[in-house]
Amino acid sequence: MKKVVAVVVTYNRKKLLEECINALLDQTYTKLDVLVIDNASTDGTHELIAKLFGKSVKYLNTGSNLGGAGGFQFGVNRAAKLGYDYLWLMDDDSIPTPTALENLLKAADQLGTFGFLSSKVLWKDQTMCKMNIPKVSLNHKLRDFNGQPKRIIMGTFVSFLVPTQVVVEVGLPIKEFFIWADDLEYSRRISRKYPSYFVPASLIVHKCKSNNGSNLVNDTPQRFSRYMYAYRNEVYVYRREGIAGWIHLVLKTGLHTARVISQSPNNKRKRLAIIWKSTINGLKFNPPIEYPD
Repeated sequence: MKKVVAVVVTYNRKKLLEECINALLDQTYTKLDVLVIDNASTDGTHELIAKLFGKSVKYLNTGSNLGGAGGFQFGVNRAAKLGYDYLWLMDDDSIPTPTALENLLKAADQLGTFGFLSSKVLWKDQTMCKMNIPKVSLNHKLRDFNGQPKRIIMGTFVSFLVPTQVVVEVGLPIKEFFIWADDLEYSRRISRKYPSYFVPASLIVHKCKSNNGSNLVNDTPQRFSRYMYAYRNEVYVYRREGIAGWIHLVLKTGLHTARVISQSPNNKRKRLAIIWKSTINGLKFNPPIEYPD
């Protein structure tokens, strides 16, 4: 049996984390360890894990809030050195169904060589979770969510299975992304070298707050700072794709600008400034690719 470690990044969501861990411990595939990467939570996360799970769950504290990207880089770096065949990455609000890992590994055996596998991610009402629909090309998302595994080029860190040997070859997620698009960058870095797949038989429930995704056009001012990372990071991702990537960026920037002007209820200047300043910052954003120690 292949050895797998689930790498779960968490920050101040201990109740969701508890549900996630219980779902991992209930997997039908039992050659699985659980490694929690805590971005220095202040809500008693460590105490909860120690009390409820003891030594059945491995725990590492990053020492400060590194963001989702930094947490995954920290966790993937540590896990890649521990002798596992596969790393299974997920956020703390990801709740895998009991056969989720078993079906991923069945697909792995069937496919042979691959870069990564992504599960079918549902929202709390059992509809497809919009933010986790993988991409089949730079401009198109997957539409067929059933049947046999399907080729994709980008997936998210909500049930993302990657062979350790692929991590050693392509490197770690980029911690400087902090939040948003770190999984798009990493999955695309992998799929440029290896075929990668969506596995419909592997089911995950993503308990995010809403199924509408995030949108600067109508989001609240309290969340504006997040979009500075989003626009900057996506420029980095798409500029590597040559002409097709630049066309995507130009069209997206223009479309989002038009939507803010025509649809945003307030703070239009601030929203436009975020789009354009962050896009310009993305042109010179060039973080290094790091590799497992």
